[in-house]
Amino acid sequence: MFHRIRRRAKGPSEAQKRFAELHAQMQGQVPPGIGVPAPEPQPAEPTAIVDDFLPPELRVPSHDQVEGKMMPWKQPLVLDGEMATCAECSAYRDWLILSTRGEIWLRCRAGHQQLETRIDTAWYNRHSGPADSTHATFEDCLRHLGH
Repeated sequence: MFHRIRRRAKGPSEAQKRFAELHAQMQGQVPPGIGVPAPEPQPAEPTAIVDDFLPPELRVPSHDQVEGKMMPWKQPLVLDGEMATCAECSAYRDWLILSTRGEIWLRCRAGHQQLETRIDTAWYNRHSGPADSTHATFEDCLRHLGH
């Protein structure tokens, strides 16, 4: 504390004097480019359009382009405390669960299909994994899933 008081009593240092002179010289100056209007932008050459999207064989169809989804369900399906069974052959396991336009269908190994009202699309989305493939026809999908 006392060192600062003694330095102030001596007067400004050489560096402080140079700074004060430089500050006085620059006091009225304006940096270059301030107050000058910006130049008009030059028209750019048209850029080439590059298709950088995925190639067609790697694209996955969006949800509105797909008629439905299906997933295998090997274990017994218990809904509201009851085991789901096929109405025609009484099968209770190895289902294919189909989701089409807000409806859920169950398909047994024998090929019988029945509408299941106790399952909704939210249930299907929670229990299904990501799609591993897409197929052009229903039969192609059945072959892919082993039915």
